[in-house]
Amino acid sequence: MPTAVTLAELAKMFDHSLLQPNLTDADLVAGLLVAREYNVASVCIKPYAVRLAAKLLAGSTVQASTTIGFPHGGHVTKIKVAESEIALNDGATELDMVVNIGKVLSGEWGYVASDIAAVVQVAHAAGAKVKVIFENSYLQDAHKIELCKICGDVRADWVKTSTGYGESGATTDDLVLMRKHSPAHVQVKAAGGVRTYERLLEVRAIGVTRVGATATKVILDEARAKMAS
Repeated sequence: MPTAVTLAELAKMFDHSLLQPNLTDADLVAGLLVAREYNVASVCIKPYAVRLAAKLLAGSTVQASTTIGFPHGGHVTKIKVAESEIALNDGATELDMVVNIGKVLSGEWGYVASDIAAVVQVAHAAGAKVKVIFENSYLQDAHKIELCKICGDVRADWVKTSTGYGESGATTDDLVLMRKHSPAHVQVKAAGGVRTYERLLEVRAIGVTRVGATATKVILDEARAKMAS
């Protein structure tokens, strides 16, 4: 397992997640300050707080990101596009969108592709990036493989395992499958279950470039301690 990595490089793998339904505005501010202190890749925050995130992260290299169609992907495409436009106008530079899970399970791949493509088009036009959430716990491998192909075709920036609120998170088998079946221009994000420095290194070795985590501080503190020992 490769370990020749700096703490700063590990920090830039993190999308610090501030999506729990019971977080207060004070909790969100505290989380944003942690993310800024540790210089992570981004903060994934509730849509209503994107303006707050953009304000508190201004002048740093930490991106403001938010969710689209969260958590079940059942919004109509026009609503996902409208959500995207509002988020981008509020200062988001990365969007984590949920596929329409029911349409995936129904095999309506044309609908699924156009749904994803609509959000990607809006985001890319604004210079922003898109992570496409599969929610793998509901899917068969064949669904995941087809989604990887679609995401490659529509030029999504990442494929992502889960919302973090489904029945399971980022399994090794799913990460290997998603990296194998995604073209090189599509990165892989692990969400749910990355809670230790050791696990972070494991998913990195698979080819994961981002992780969604609430335990960002704990993991990076552990990494710092182990690197210093």
